[in-house]
Amino acid sequence: MDGTLTVPVHDFDAMRRELGLPFGLGTLEGLAALPPEERKARRAQLDEIGWRYVALARPQSGALELLESLKARGGQLGLVTRNGRRNTLGTLERIGCAHFFAPESILTRDEAEPKPSPQAVLRLLTGWGASPHEGVMVGDAVYDVQAGRAAGTATVLIDPDGSSEHRVLADFAVQNLHELQGLLS
Repeated sequence: MDGTLTVPVHDFDAMRRELGLPFGLGTLEGLAALPPEERKARRAQLDEIGWRYVALARPQSGALELLESLKARGGQLGLVTRNGRRNTLGTLERIGCAHFFAPESILTRDEAEPKPSPQAVLRLLTGWGASPHEGVMVGDAVYDVQAGRAAGTATVLIDPDGSSEHRVLADFAVQNLHELQGLLS
């Protein structure tokens, strides 16, 4: 969602700094390394930091058109995010995309093991009665590609400037959602 359907605004280094987490490690991975009591408090703090980003959310160019096109073609749409549920739903409402996703097809870190685990992707596919080769995982981060690969789906990396080192891990790399729509056509 963040950076795929939305214009990227999250400053993960600032978030880690505010949470007192080490740099060079994913935010959720940093939280997981904390003692349980501290982890719970920091997780709540992370949710509040994330809520501030909801107010900054803007749809990525082409997001609404892509989702409309996929829905019109009968595609099943799911969202897998490392964000929390409240912030995810708030972001989707803010950018005008909430109506494209059935509630049970929105899987956040609150409902499933976070990416790069394939658990959420596989859960969506199972719920739709689809096999992995029928699915496509789209995202802007290595976690997205890793989750899709581990689930056995095709993977598409959104790489706006064409310089991501993770391009080689994805089946396809596109610079934006307009290019993705052309690829899916």
